[in-house]
Formats: sequence, C-alpha cells, structure tokens
Amino acid sequence: MNQNIDSIAQWIDPRDLAAFDTALPVGAHLVAERDGYEHHGIYVGCGQVIHYAGFSRRQRRGPVESISIGCFACGFAVTIQRHASPFYDGEEVARRAISRLGERNYRLLTNNCEHFCSWCLFGECRSAQVEACLKSPGRAARTLLKLMLLALSIERRTAQPPAQAA
Repeated sequence: MNQNIDSIAQWIDPRDLAAFDTALPVGAHLVAERDGYEHHGIYVGCGQVIHYAGFSRRQRRGPVESISIGCFACGFAVTIQRHASPFYDGEEVARRAISRLGERNYRLLTNNCEHFCSWCLFGECRSAQVEACLKSPGRAARTLLKLMLLALSIERRTAQPPAQAA
C-alpha cells in the first residue's frame, strides 16, 4: 500500500462540480484501491480523471481516456497520493495527461496507469507496483492470480444472457 496518502471523500455528488474542484486540486494523482492492485489517474478538473483504461475493456487494451471520478472509483475509495516534489505543477500535470488522450500503448509491466501518472508528474515512467512485484515473485504470483480470477469473473458475467422478465 502507498504511504503519504490523504483520504478524500469517497462519494461526492457528480452534479456538484464545485465540490470536486474544492476537494481535488487539478493535477492531483488519484489512486483507487482495487481487489489486488491500485488503479491510478490524474484529476483534470470538472469531475474528470484521465487514466489508462488498461484491461478494463476485457481482452482489448483500453486507451488513455477521460472519465468521471465516479467511473474511475468504480465503487472503491479514492485517495490522493501526495508527492514531496513533483517536477511539474498541477496545471502542467493536467496538460501532460491531456496530451496523451487516445494513446493505445498500454503494457502491464512497462506502460500502465501508474507509469502514465509518474510520467505526468515527473517526466519518467515508473510503477511502484511493478517494482514491488519484480522484487517479490510470491507477491507477483498472488497479484497475477487475483487479476486472472477478476478477468474470468468479468468474462463470465458479460457472457451470460440477461435474465428475462417473467
């Protein structure tokens, strides 16, 4: 788990965009704890987060896209990951994130959502999650197993025909 993370409100009414901009500074590095991993994105204002969609589209790799903070959270708590000295200020971090919208070069180990946020903040691609897994093969195996089970669960739900009304 990341250190130096300040919790923010888990649920803010999306209709209250002023609340988003008060609670979240433009360029904030957001983290949503998921089952077995963390998902990262950059807050760009007006309730929007830019992130790498990764494998959220089942087998197809998703692009860098802008989504609502509610979609980004996906029912999980969202936190701000604070950095002691990012290379860029918040407005420039947001501009850098926007500059990559539509990119489709997702790679789990070398160009994932955390790499994307690191590039936006520091100009270098890094992922603490990937580094931790490479240092601990057991952790990597557990994480991979959780992700595979999650993907199978999603695949099974989407493959089942909807229940018909009686």
